[in-house]
Amino acid sequence: MNKIIKKISKKLSIKEDAVNSVIELLEDGNTIPFIARYRKEMTNGLDETEIRNIDEENEYLKNLNQRKQEVKNTLSKKDKLTEEITEKLNDAKTLQEVEDIYRPFKEKRETRATKAIDKGLKPLAEYILQGYQPEELKKKAEEFIDDEDKVENVEEAISGAEDIIADIISNNSVVRKKLRKEMKENSSILSKEKDSQKDEKNTYELYYDYKEKIKKIPDHRVLAINRAEEEEVLSIKLEHDEEKMFEIIEDTLLSENVAVKTEILTEVIEDSYKRLIEPSLDRELRNLLTDRAEKGAIEIFKDNLRALLLTPPYKGHKILGIDPGFRSGCKAAVIDEMGNFIEYKTIYPHPPQKQNEKAAQKIKKLLIDNDIDTIAIGNGTASRETEMFVADLKIDKDYKYIIVNEAGASVYSASEEAIREFPDLDVSVRGAISIARRLQDPLSELVKIDPRSIGVGQYQHDVNQTDLKESLDEVVESVVNQVGVNLNTGSASLLQYVSGISSSVAEKIVDYRQENGEFEKRSEIKEVYGVGAKTFEQASGFLKFHSEKDPFAYTFIHPESYEEAQQILKELGYVPQDILNKEKLKNIRQEIDTIDKKELINKQEIGKYTYEDIIKNLKKPGLDPRDKLPDPIFKNEVLKLEDLEIGMILKGTVRNVVDFGAFVDIGVKQDGLIHISELSYKYVEHPLDVISVGDTVRVKIIDVDEKRNRISLSRKL
Repeated sequence: MNKIIKKISKKLSIKEDAVNSVIELLEDGNTIPFIARYRKEMTNGLDETEIRNIDEENEYLKNLNQRKQEVKNTLSKKDKLTEEITEKLNDAKTLQEVEDIYRPFKEKRETRATKAIDKGLKPLAEYILQGYQPEELKKKAEEFIDDEDKVENVEEAISGAEDIIADIISNNSVVRKKLRKEMKENSSILSKEKDSQKDEKNTYELYYDYKEKIKKIPDHRVLAINRAEEEEVLSIKLEHDEEKMFEIIEDTLLSENVAVKTEILTEVIEDSYKRLIEPSLDRELRNLLTDRAEKGAIEIFKDNLRALLLTPPYKGHKILGIDPGFRSGCKAAVIDEMGNFIEYKTIYPHPPQKQNEKAAQKIKKLLIDNDIDTIAIGNGTASRETEMFVADLKIDKDYKYIIVNEAGASVYSASEEAIREFPDLDVSVRGAISIARRLQDPLSELVKIDPRSIGVGQYQHDVNQTDLKESLDEVVESVVNQVGVNLNTGSASLLQYVSGISSSVAEKIVDYRQENGEFEKRSEIKEVYGVGAKTFEQASGFLKFHSEKDPFAYTFIHPESYEEAQQILKELGYVPQDILNKEKLKNIRQEIDTIDKKELINKQEIGKYTYEDIIKNLKKPGLDPRDKLPDPIFKNEVLKLEDLEIGMILKGTVRNVVDFGAFVDIGVKQDGLIHISELSYKYVEHPLDVISVGDTVRVKIIDVDEKRNRISLSRKL
């Protein structure tokens, strides 16, 4: 374990004691959000990303050591474990190196080399490798011709020996390592048109005759050509400098004294490379590229999802949510300030019914009767037409509207949770409610949906779905705990992401709340069946609510630090309840910085990180990190694609970020694309370095392609 800690510390540039603490805390069942927020004294203030990196590196190194031991055990049983192999295994830094070392000893299917070995030709192969006299080779080969017709002639004997040598070269771990490195650095990937008829929309036209260095090809292109290859639109191959490869193999064998340079060796190296090594390493490299691209795509998805989940809530408003539609009409649902459903109407303002006036009367009545000033319109089918209808309402009441991304709303509407909540409502009505709630509290609503259905990412169906789901669930857990959950209003869908709380315990908390009323103290969740000491420790600090009986529950101050927080307030002459009083809180904020920090830390034996977190939370109880972000953009005019003009400057909302740019909602049905080259006057390595989902941006129209329904935008104003 000490070796693992040292390796992790060196690789991640984190002190050994912090690495050790993180590993011990994780092994003791603590969650990453809990460690990051409440165990800073032990980790020296490491954040979630650093803790997660330690966890991943620790798992990899444990698996590496386990695999090394498995290989040693296997080779020992076969009586093939030598000191040299043991040393190589001990020095191996990656799983790939371990597999290369083990490769020559694996049980193989029947090959040309195994057949030659069965014929007893291995000694001849060794003779050739050690350097033969050309005039004596034929004579030596004659020794292997036998009466049982295993080897019929000299040519067959030499050919079999060459097959054995080719196999030895192919299994040489140093050869493979050097070739792999050379290929990664200097080889290229090529794609050629195979059957463009299968590419009806010319999606892959860019790759019909395409070539790029392996080390430079962007992740999104790897995934694109992979998909095109699977759809049989393209044929893909890797291109290497063969002469360089032959040279590397020969130099390696000679430097290791494995062989002596001869004419046969030159021929066998070429055969070994073309027949055995190149196909094998090509598969490896394609898998490596795909793995890298998938990880990159998942990271983009994670960043986009985090930004989306942190979209500011639109608090304190009743909202009218509209799920647009043509033939089946638009469902308009009202929710109150807490997200509770009030009523709905079905309207038919679009073809084929075209009941525009009747629809307008219904919407006006809903707005006036419920005192609503905000309308949320889903961005699906008939969205633009519904937006135009809403914008043209003639009503003596101020109202504004916004287009809401409804990706995944249909998934939620048909889910068991939606059916349990609204058993008597139609699927599309549930969708309208969900659209309204997405504006009011995006996080609370989006956690009800599989993150893969939210639609922020690239090539999400081309990546490993298990890895994608695990990664996205980590993001949801992180954001939920960053924001905190109201114990008295949070749904089971939201509560299950709180540190230490499982889905079953979340359900039990909601059931307990319905039977016994609202919680007045955090400690009361211990009464819920399934909430033991560990669950309470992990979860309690993230469960926030306003309560005179437990004032610190309105903050992220953990119950284990209540005493210290109370002492800090006492030093100033206040009690915990005073943080809930606006006037007294104002005074606390002004006076709290006058405390002698060092004296109080020593007096209470409290850590500096814990002290600073307590002070921060006493200054701003009820703080929601999402409140720092810009408000959503509401529409006050309608634009159609044909209304757009080159040079026009508009304000928009970033809907998605991908490797090659960002898609922005500028008020028309089709999102516009800011290509990576148009994101900044400076060089941008990746769009996420300068822009995020949910950002409000000013953009200039630089091109409109009505036929292809494409809008090109720029931030270079």
